[in-house]
Amino acid sequence: MHNTELKMGYVWTICLVAACGGLLFGYDWVVIGGAKPFYEAYFGITDPALSGWAMSSALVGCVFGALCSGWCADKLGRRIPLIASAVLFSASAWGTAMASSFDMFVVYRIVGGVGIGLASALSPMYIAEVSPAEKRGRFVAVNQLTIVIGVLAAQLVNLLIAEPVTAGATHQVIVDSWNGQTGWRWMFGAELVPALAFLVLMFVVPESPRWLMKAGKEAQARKTLERIGSTAYATQTLKEIAQTLAKDTHRVSYATLLQPQVRPVVIIGMVLAIFQQWCGINVIFNYAQEIFASAGFDINGTLKSIVATGVINLVFTLAALPLVDKIGRRKLMLFGASGLTCIYVLIAGAYAAGIMGWPVLVLVLAAIAIYALTLAPVTWVLLAEIFPNRVRGLAMSLGTLALWIACFLLTYTFPLLNAGLGASGSFLLYGVICAMGWIYIQRNVPETKGVTLEALEERLAAQHEKATPAAKEAH
Repeated sequence: MHNTELKMGYVWTICLVAACGGLLFGYDWVVIGGAKPFYEAYFGITDPALSGWAMSSALVGCVFGALCSGWCADKLGRRIPLIASAVLFSASAWGTAMASSFDMFVVYRIVGGVGIGLASALSPMYIAEVSPAEKRGRFVAVNQLTIVIGVLAAQLVNLLIAEPVTAGATHQVIVDSWNGQTGWRWMFGAELVPALAFLVLMFVVPESPRWLMKAGKEAQARKTLERIGSTAYATQTLKEIAQTLAKDTHRVSYATLLQPQVRPVVIIGMVLAIFQQWCGINVIFNYAQEIFASAGFDINGTLKSIVATGVINLVFTLAALPLVDKIGRRKLMLFGASGLTCIYVLIAGAYAAGIMGWPVLVLVLAAIAIYALTLAPVTWVLLAEIFPNRVRGLAMSLGTLALWIACFLLTYTFPLLNAGLGASGSFLLYGVICAMGWIYIQRNVPETKGVTLEALEERLAAQHEKATPAAKEAH
């Protein structure tokens, strides 16, 4: 396909709008880390269980949102659920900023989590379905870029809003300070600006042509495709979509995901989603305060170090955009798994040897750089493109659900691991998980760059048909 057949300005516009869901996902997910010392003081949270519940409560919403996203995507399309996620983000930003009790604070965190669950599944799915095959990896990776921008925005907002905390400040001093009374509210409330912008912009984005075809709305699908590319491009794409949809006219349900030709791909997607979380990087983002404090940084130094992680995350995510389509998904995933394995071993060694401060910060930044270059964007690209057309909504929902359950387990278990194994043992365990991830990717994950979604479906189905007789003969 010639680039002259594509209207890249329009493709970029609708993809960037959809990717705003990722930006809000990143902001909502990370803002709580910088606000933690201040809202905990305000609400008088001293029980570790309550502290952990405040940090992980949004994950309950994430799981629910991811679980609903498949049904929403198949019944309502991609656009309406994304609009709903923008409403939920707006409500969460306002509610957490205005919360007068800890219970209301948690309720609105869960509301924001539902928005995260929807957006994390639907933004990359939508982008994959409107992008041309040869540039799809780059476009879907833009969703990860906006997540990273959201993360950095939250970190910068926290740093700019928080007034300097005096060394050795007591709990009561923090409670009585501007940070403890008002500052943390502005940190959460600032999310209203991008959330409302996302809500307005989603009304000018068209529905996914692949969903429109599945819903029997061919004329609307053609209209959207002709805005993306030439008439010839629209005709060829409609033909390919119709061919894949015609092969299976059965009603789609979660039972469909267990069919022999679909199940292997769904398993790959779920394993990759779980691995992206269990590789351990989100521990650094969620528990940055504890990690940097254990390395000898005070609250002010920790806030600056957290911003450093966000800057590195952004720089290397930008570097990843062209690499996803040039180098390919599989090679980047393998590099990420092996690189993190090595770095975690070094971090574990640093903690075991009592090496603190800047050496630990440098190793943490190196781990984030590798993650941002590989596992972070590529996992979302693969999840958005490997599932068959007819079950993509439900399969993406299941993959995202696995991701958020894995994230909850990671977030919940880190304090327990840290208490039982120490920081050294915890990072060593994450290193072992990354080594196991490398083995799985090497054996099971195909290369998908430059292949249309329909051709990829054909290729994966053919691979399964070849593998099935061999498996039967082995028995």
